Amino acid sequence: METNKLNDPILIAAWPGMGHVAATACYYLIAKLQMEFRAEYATSELFDADHVTVESGLVEPFRYPKNQMFAWQNPDAGGPDLMVFIGEAQPPVGRYDFCRKLIDYAQREGVSKVFTFAAMATASELLDESRVVGAATDTGTLDQFLESQIGLLQSGRISGMNGILLGVAAERKMEGGCLLGEMPAMFSAVPYPKASIAVLNAFRRLTSIEVEMSQLTLEAERMEAHLSSAVDQMKKLHHENQEEDPLEEDETYLPDPMDNDKLSPDEKATIESLFAQAELDRTKAFELKQELDRLNVFRDYEDRFLDLFKDGGQ
Repeated sequence: METNKLNDPILIAAWPGMGHVAATACYYLIAKLQMEFRAEYATSELFDADHVTVESGLVEPFRYPKNQMFAWQNPDAGGPDLMVFIGEAQPPVGRYDFCRKLIDYAQREGVSKVFTFAAMATASELLDESRVVGAATDTGTLDQFLESQIGLLQSGRISGMNGILLGVAAERKMEGGCLLGEMPAMFSAVPYPKASIAVLNAFRRLTSIEVEMSQLTLEAERMEAHLSSAVDQMKKLHHENQEEDPLEEDETYLPDPMDNDKLSPDEKATIESLFAQAELDRTKAFELKQELDRLNVFRDYEDRFLDLFKDGGQ
């Protein structure tokens, strides 16, 4: 398949991590910018099977995690184009070699600047604003961080592929860095879109690539209200049971916000309706993803969801 040549593209790469911060930000970009599927990478040599999925009593074939690249051409002729890479899982082995190959591909496409997104878990409170700190691969980007009022990660480590990819980029003398969105540590296991918004806003300031944010803002408000309610319930239960069965001070209990029950006919109908809308208008795809995440079934529909951005998408 012949693809259009990109103009000075910027690469963003994301893998699963705390609060779904990076993945949520990148899926939002893909949907809102109506990005086009560009390439898929086979990584079967990096993953080993540790389980199989059973559905309605039948064992399903093992499916390797997907690694896919999407591209967007900037309507502003003077602005940079964008490439977004999303890895479904972080490989347990061969990470450095995989990052080298990914950077090889990016450079062939004309990429000279690379960003990764990540979460930074702190002792912050639920209602606090999410700060963003950055770590750069070059002094020019470091200066941009300071000019854009992005704090600096003075020392420490960026673990996983989000860090390794930037290590390879630094070896190649490429510009870029990691943007880390702050989130409360106690919520690290659940989606935290407020941090995704903070990361995207920082990226917008650095690149002047504009993205309409209202839908993600509404999702962040919904999740904040849900988590606030969960915390209130937790505190109430703790107060009621304190004398009978006191909790250890370092323990935190939080109800799972996802409903793992089987889908009802109404829920299935809603999903099909959202798929139909997204097929006509891909900017609706993030609303579809929100619903799939809310019902905890995104993995089940992921192939179909990503197909929206391949050939034939409107």
